[in-house]
Amino acid sequence: MKIKTLIFAVLAIFVLTACDDFLDITPTGKVIAKTGEEYRALLTYEYKYFAKDRYMTTIRTDEVLMDKVKTSSTDQDAYLDLWRWKDGNPSPTTSYFSWRSYYHTIYIANYIIEHQDEITEATQSEISQLVGEAYMLRAYCHFLLVNLYAEPYTHCTPAETRGVPMQLKADVNAIPGSSSVEAVYQQVLDDLDEAEKFLNVEAWEEGKDYRFNTVSAQALRARTYLYMGQWGEALEAAKAVLAIHSELEDLTKSTTLPNDFKSVENIVALERFSSNLYTVINMPSPDFITLYRTGDQRRTKFYKRVTSSTYSLLKGGSDELSSTFRTAEFYLTAAEASARLHETEDAVNYLIPLMEKRLNQSAYQTTIDLINGMTEEELIQEILDERARELAFEGHRWYDLRRTTRPALTRTFDGETYTLTPEQYTMRFPTEAVEANPEIERWENIKEN
Repeated sequence: MKIKTLIFAVLAIFVLTACDDFLDITPTGKVIAKTGEEYRALLTYEYKYFAKDRYMTTIRTDEVLMDKVKTSSTDQDAYLDLWRWKDGNPSPTTSYFSWRSYYHTIYIANYIIEHQDEITEATQSEISQLVGEAYMLRAYCHFLLVNLYAEPYTHCTPAETRGVPMQLKADVNAIPGSSSVEAVYQQVLDDLDEAEKFLNVEAWEEGKDYRFNTVSAQALRARTYLYMGQWGEALEAAKAVLAIHSELEDLTKSTTLPNDFKSVENIVALERFSSNLYTVINMPSPDFITLYRTGDQRRTKFYKRVTSSTYSLLKGGSDELSSTFRTAEFYLTAAEASARLHETEDAVNYLIPLMEKRLNQSAYQTTIDLINGMTEEELIQEILDERARELAFEGHRWYDLRRTTRPALTRTFDGETYTLTPEQYTMRFPTEAVEANPEIERWENIKEN
């Protein structure tokens, strides 16, 4: 996927700088946009520079191996402390998550929503689509923020747990307190309801499919309800996605990876691998590779065996491998939600189409026989393992671990052993945000929006 270089004059005045206010995201000067083309340019800028944090969480999971000898010193400087969960006093060279850019994107989304009646030289359909995409961006940014910097919805009392600041107006002087986890999730769902009222493009042509479309609201709704543990709602949203977009890439025949933006599975291809990040996550953990059974086509199409104990990643390193929402995720969401609702037969039926496209004939029959003989508890674990296999290195694993069991992972580097605790599945607020507003983390100062 390639996003064209922005050439509109409106962006010439849109300069990002570090600033001293609480969110540390404000643009200097004024945003002067009038025409539909200029407003589209603002959105395209946000799409182009959208944070790659979902992929960066991969480093904190069991997917990645880091070796003192095989990993370059540059990668160690940038990612070692993330990999070994050293969050208290990380190296100043550590690459971190994109707090500022999320709030910048939210600011632009708010600006478009608030000024929609002033957009000129555009059809009502074009204006409506712009506003729908703005609501989607605001929802998605808040969703990612609350899943990075707040306790998992499924492991807290959401109404009584500190979430993240919500920014619902394009006010550069606003200093919002953190809202509860429940309030942030509810705002995400409210924004998805609004987005659906405005979105009218069913599918973008190749090269513009990083933009949100009509089915994307249901896709994010399915993921949101899954993370909330609201299985009935997650199932209904996943079924709504599959009713429109059910085709799967057939890895028994196709050479196209399912996370390729040209894949038949692609729904929205916004988030891309960073080329720098790819150099470190090019070393999949051998233990993770063992999740794949004999006859699973993903084992050879997602990974390349280098030695008897090392692998390299084939599922990354190219802008064409871009995926925010794709079909397989929603088969898996429907399967998990069904299993947790004790509808095990339905759960298996959602797995079958995926297995047909991922396993050779012998492995397929063996796996289906195995799944049909599982208890409900075993089936749920199988579905979670299948999510790990299918969605590997696409930024899902971290969130799946934190919303489920938050396992204590252990790894060794240069003779020292490190352990991930349940508390470390929630990232600390960035130092810059806390220094700008020390009240941000104190529950008693939370202001519900």
